[in-house]
Amino acid sequence: MTYAAPGAFAPVSRLDSALATFNVDKPTLVLDTELVAQQYHALKLGLGFAHIHYAVKANPTREIIERLVEIGSHFDAASRGEIELCLSQGAEPQHISFGNTIKKPGDIRFAHNAGITLFAADAEEELEKIAENAPGAEVYIRVIVENSQADWPLSRKFGCRASMVPDLFARAVELGLSPLGLSFHVGSQTRRAEYWAPVLDSVAEIWNDLKARGYAPSLLNIGGGFPAFYGDPIDTPTSYASKVMALVTERFGAVARVMAEPGRGMVAEAGAILAEVVLVSKKSDDDAHRWVYLDIGRFSGLAETEGEAIRYQITTERDFDEFGPCILAGPSCDSADVLYEKRPILLPLSLKSGDKVVIRNAGAYTSAYSSIGFNGFPPLDVIVI
Repeated sequence: MTYAAPGAFAPVSRLDSALATFNVDKPTLVLDTELVAQQYHALKLGLGFAHIHYAVKANPTREIIERLVEIGSHFDAASRGEIELCLSQGAEPQHISFGNTIKKPGDIRFAHNAGITLFAADAEEELEKIAENAPGAEVYIRVIVENSQADWPLSRKFGCRASMVPDLFARAVELGLSPLGLSFHVGSQTRRAEYWAPVLDSVAEIWNDLKARGYAPSLLNIGGGFPAFYGDPIDTPTSYASKVMALVTERFGAVARVMAEPGRGMVAEAGAILAEVVLVSKKSDDDAHRWVYLDIGRFSGLAETEGEAIRYQITTERDFDEFGPCILAGPSCDSADVLYEKRPILLPLSLKSGDKVVIRNAGAYTSAYSSIGFNGFPPLDVIVI
């Protein structure tokens, strides 16, 4: 059975055309690298002089990295594996930053020997590891931000308090490193550019304090947060990025070097998942909502439905029928494998087992999160067009 159907599946783009023709028997992510390239250029137009370091963790598919290398992107790598991937596709070492603040000494040494010079840190011990294994390296200090208005706020796992930054700068100098500046992350899926303002205010206070202490910070890494469309209105990539850069300029003036690390905003809308309904049921005769079970769940690619933060748009072959609310769940024998229950999702009332569905704008953090085989279900397949 194919995914072609009138109306809902009528091809309107290269990706839609592919979705309408592929016949797959397990959940499959279909990616269009040209859409990734379009998002890159749109964001670059708005970011202006800022360098884009694509957050590889969002989707490490080889063809995406290859295409981004071709069009001039830089990269934010979280591990030795991501560094090796980028280098294998032709990325220059000086265009890769080791942005994870939690690194093994051997991985730091590998990166240094490969020619990478820029590392993130948020603790004294991390600086000591970098100094020992990448002597003379450039570092930036990641700071905690707590006034995020993102749909997926980041935790206190990464970054340090503002009060620690001057001591870390001083320690970096003692260790023979070059502390260049600061990094932060406003939070993933920050839907409106104005939500950046209070975060940038707090980071600017730290920046200005460093200058008052005699340092000359020259690098500002504004991280990610660039949104994708999941149903709520968002600005175009160019408009959004230009508004963010205007906010940056208002608070920091002329910064010698600005980095941005879009991940979701680069790849989410370049991919869609082909999936299938496994079961439609009710728990009792008077149950208010149906339960709809898909052959993909939180352990096979849809981990970002945790807390119902990311709400994927789903289309079906029955989208001309009447809609009604349902609880959406995955196929595994784990009670946590429920996607949307607090806010039930609207799907056709006629939906039944065997029906095909498309999970839209699912190019980010799906194949990367997919398990190897929880409950024996296969990992998310990937097709690149």
